[in-house]
Amino acid sequence: MELNNAVKFLQGKTILITGATGFLAKVFVEKILRLQPNVNKLYLLVRASNNKSATQRLYDEIISTELFKILRNNWGSKFDDLISSRVKAVAGDISFENLGLNDSELREEMLKKIQIIVNVAASTNFGERYDDALGINTFGALNVLNFGKKCDEVKLFLHISTAYVGGEETGIILEKGENLKRRNDINIFEEKRLAEELLSQLQNQCIPDKAITSSMKEFGLERAKMNGWPNTYVFTKAMGEMLLGKFKGDLPLVIIRPTIIASTYKQPFPGWIEGVRTMDVVLVNYGKGKLTCFPGNLNSALDVIPVDMVVNAMVVAMEVHYAQHQYSSSMTEI
Repeated sequence: MELNNAVKFLQGKTILITGATGFLAKVFVEKILRLQPNVNKLYLLVRASNNKSATQRLYDEIISTELFKILRNNWGSKFDDLISSRVKAVAGDISFENLGLNDSELREEMLKKIQIIVNVAASTNFGERYDDALGINTFGALNVLNFGKKCDEVKLFLHISTAYVGGEETGIILEKGENLKRRNDINIFEEKRLAEELLSQLQNQCIPDKAITSSMKEFGLERAKMNGWPNTYVFTKAMGEMLLGKFKGDLPLVIIRPTIIASTYKQPFPGWIEGVRTMDVVLVNYGKGKLTCFPGNLNSALDVIPVDMVVNAMVVAMEVHYAQHQYSSSMTEI
C-alpha cells in the first residue's frame, strides 16, 4: 500500500487524537494537514481546565513549533484559516471516564461525528508513579476505548504501544496477558487496587508529597519486575493492551508497536526533535564531544525508528484496516 493512496483516504475523515501535545502526535497532525488538508476535522484532546485553555495550548505547544514551518509557508496568510477550520482543541484527560469532557454539547458532537480514534497519549517515564502510569497507560487506554464504543460512526481504534511490551523475553510470546515470570494471568484490576491502597496508606500517614511520589515510583518498579517487565512504563503499556484486547467488543482495533522513536528522517524536514529523549542523551553528548565511545556489538541491530516513518505506518495502517472494516473480532498488532 503506497502512502499516497493512504493519504487520499483521509479526505473527509473525522479523527480524535489523544496525547496531542506529545512528540509523535504533533508529527502525525502536521503530516495529515500538510498532505490532506481536506480532512474533515481533527479533534485534539489536550489536558486543560477548559476549551479556551486547550486552544491556547494548541497554538503555544503545537501549531507555533518549528515542525509546522513548511505547512505555514505553504499556506501563507491562509494558514490560520486552515487550522481553525480543520483542528479543534478539546479540553480533556484520558484518566477520566468520557475522557473528562465537561462540555456536553461538544461531547455529543464528537460522539456523532468521530470515525477514527488514534490513542497516542502515554506516560513514557520508565519510573513513573505507579498510580499515574496505571491511570494513563493502562486504564486511560480503556477509557479511550469505552468512549470510542459510544461513537456512532467510529470504524477504527488505532492504539500506539511499544515494541517492548514483551518485556525481556525472547522467542515467541503469545498474546495471553500472562505474568512473564510465573505464566499465570495478571489481575489488572488487582494492580489498580494495590496502587490505590498504598497511596491511601501513605496519605493517611501525612508524609510529604515528595516521599509519597518516591514510594509510588518504587512500588511501580517493584510490581513490574515481580511480573517480568523491566520498568513501570512497559508493564503498564502491556496491561493497557491486555484491557483493549479483552474489552474491544466489535470495535476494530489496531495496535502499533514502534521501537525507540527518534527525530524525523525526511518529513517535513530532516532532524526535527523536541527536547532530549531516550537515546538522544547519547547522541547529544557524542555531538558535544563529551562521549567519545560507547560499548556495543557492531553486529547488533539498533532499535531506533525515525518518527516520520512511524507516522507513515500509522496512516497506512488506518487506510488498510478502515477499508477492511467489518464489525468482527478483528485485532491487529504491527
